[in-house]
Amino acid sequence: MLVLTKDNRLDYWRAKALKLEAEINKVIIGQERAVRLINIALFARGHVLLEGDVGVGKTTLLRAFARGIGGKYERAEGTVDLMPNDLIYHTYIGEDGRPRVDPGPLLRSGEDISIFFFNEINRARPQVHALMLRVMAERSLTAFKRDYHLPHMIVFADRNQVEKEETFEIPSAARDRFMMEIPIAVPENRQIRKSLMFNTRFHDADSLIEQVEPGVIAFAELNELSAKLQESIKASPVLEEYALDLWQATSHPGQYGVRIEGVEIEGLVLAGASPRGVGMLMRAARVNAWLLGREAMLPQDIHAVFHETVAHRLVLSPMYEMRRTELARELVTEIIRTVPVPIE
Repeated sequence: MLVLTKDNRLDYWRAKALKLEAEINKVIIGQERAVRLINIALFARGHVLLEGDVGVGKTTLLRAFARGIGGKYERAEGTVDLMPNDLIYHTYIGEDGRPRVDPGPLLRSGEDISIFFFNEINRARPQVHALMLRVMAERSLTAFKRDYHLPHMIVFADRNQVEKEETFEIPSAARDRFMMEIPIAVPENRQIRKSLMFNTRFHDADSLIEQVEPGVIAFAELNELSAKLQESIKASPVLEEYALDLWQATSHPGQYGVRIEGVEIEGLVLAGASPRGVGMLMRAARVNAWLLGREAMLPQDIHAVFHETVAHRLVLSPMYEMRRTELARELVTEIIRTVPVPIE
């Protein structure tokens, strides 16, 4: 049990969280915002969608975080022929000619699994999505006539957003299970790009990850630490009213004066953020406030995570669905810009 004493307070754990970020930023350059958001998700205990092209370093980033928190890292590849059982067990013929069964990626590391990366999840069939959603919600599964518990596992998933053949889009109800969607983009800074091209330390991912100090913070303590953190970071009544206005504006943006050029705002949104979604928004905002050394949330803490926690869970009218990603981001930007920020 994690007990906070005068020598072991939230500021002590905050220092460790910031050290974890610093360790990741030593080996992953040009992704400071993504690193901060993933750190927030880990301490808020929320699953994450990653958005980014092939080869931008998503795997290296997640492996570095797993090393930094001392947990096991597992990965699954989305393919059209992947079946739910493939995540649970692996069958093969042994050297003696007899069938063998080994644990699959969900069970291989047992309770020590801390980060599970599902690459190109939209290439997998809906049956696979259903299994993953259940495991994400319950952090447990039943196999081989027994229950397996995965209490510390956070799921990260990315989608192939270029190729549409043999893909199965993640429905809105499934997207709502992910706390955030975090973009991982190629850095714009020319010097950073030059380093990624010519500095050979960035060409060997295994050696790069070994430069991260292992076990900066123990993965097995994060659940209890997160609960204590959520209890400790407060929101004023004025901030609560502001957050409620932001939530309602995701469903009825026109009522709050939100406008998007070329879009009929009253017909844009079919469903705004869900209660689960805004709950995740506030969890993430509390962690952001804590990382900045505050004991109470401010509007900017909500702003810091609003795009990543809200945009991916909005459901737009069919006529706008082809532009969903672009319009959802523009909508949340306009909500933040338009809804009046309270002055306390």
